[in-house]
Amino acid sequence: MSPTPTPSPAPVTDSVLELAPVLPVVVVDDPADAVPMARALVAGGLRAVEVTLRTAGALEAIRAIGAEVPEAVVGAGTVVSPETVDAAVTAGARFLVSPACTETLLASMRASGVPFLPGVSTASEVLALLERGVREMKFFPAEAAGGAPYLKSLAGPLPQARFCPTGGVSPANAPAYLALPNVGCVGGSWMLQADAVAAKDWDRVERLAREASGLR
Repeated sequence: MSPTPTPSPAPVTDSVLELAPVLPVVVVDDPADAVPMARALVAGGLRAVEVTLRTAGALEAIRAIGAEVPEAVVGAGTVVSPETVDAAVTAGARFLVSPACTETLLASMRASGVPFLPGVSTASEVLALLERGVREMKFFPAEAAGGAPYLKSLAGPLPQARFCPTGGVSPANAPAYLALPNVGCVGGSWMLQADAVAAKDWDRVERLAREASGLR
């Protein structure tokens, strides 16, 4: 009997926005949860997994997901410096997401060789990135910065910019964002409810992920 072939890593396009309608924003407190969590998200139809660099085990989680869940596209969030860019890519991150952007951080993300979403919250920041050839961005903190009405107002003068709004996005307001022509996906963590993760209820995570993947 022939051995079962090892799955190839899931392909990633140049666009993070095209991976899924919802980009799960994952905070990993226990690296042991990373692999079953990622498997549940992928099984529910969310193959992109953004692991935020907010915990001591985040880089370990990225390495584990990359090694054991090849069908996932694992990335790093809360990338705020060249050092975090380097650490994330070395750990195996296949895309990068930042909450904001500076010239130094933009140069580092560009040099990384992986797709990235720099964070913006104003029209001036959007225009500054467009001038530098960046068309895809994270809109953060989405609800606090004006929400779907704000992004709708940007679509007229700046139609070439596309966004992943994150921050206060929920199942209730996600459809309003996803209906906008300049929104490629939304970021959120509602499919990773704290009590479900604490109980290691990966079936529930999978169910919530499936509901999220059906929003568009």
